[in-house]
Amino acid sequence: MRALVYMLYQDDPFKCTAAKLVKFGLAERVASVPRGSILLDPFSEIPISKADSALAGSVCAIDCSWDKADEVLGSRRYKNAAKRGIGRRLPAMLAANPVNYATLAKLSSAEALAGALYVIGDMATAKSILDKFKWGHTFFELNSNLLEDYSKADTIEQIIQLEKEYFALHSD
Repeated sequence: MRALVYMLYQDDPFKCTAAKLVKFGLAERVASVPRGSILLDPFSEIPISKADSALAGSVCAIDCSWDKADEVLGSRRYKNAAKRGIGRRLPAMLAANPVNYATLAKLSSAEALAGALYVIGDMATAKSILDKFKWGHTFFELNSNLLEDYSKADTIEQIIQLEKEYFALHSD
């Protein structure tokens, strides 16, 4: 599974995890979201699951600043780009990066890609992505049970149920 990043260049280039992935050939920078790629979209109601591995050959993260995320993800430019991809949100996970350590769902682009790849069954690529970061192993430690359970879930409903069990999310 190919890892892609649609970069908006809003972060410090020396701290940007997506830039580091591109530099080391672990992700490919794209000028637009390729048709049929799984697009990590926080507005999607559908969580990524192992069934998505049969739908696409790539996963694309939008690399933007968390400070500007609402503005970017609500923009017409983003919505037009998102139409080409298969929108999926990440199931709930904890960040391990130094800026947002242990914060729910505030992942770096590298963590988002690694988490998505792990859930759909490409654990080797997920681990190689985070091996480039001193804190990368911490992501897997913080989320080890989650990632295993999400990757074993057969349906979207099971993933949503796991989120409820772990984080009391989506309560009725």
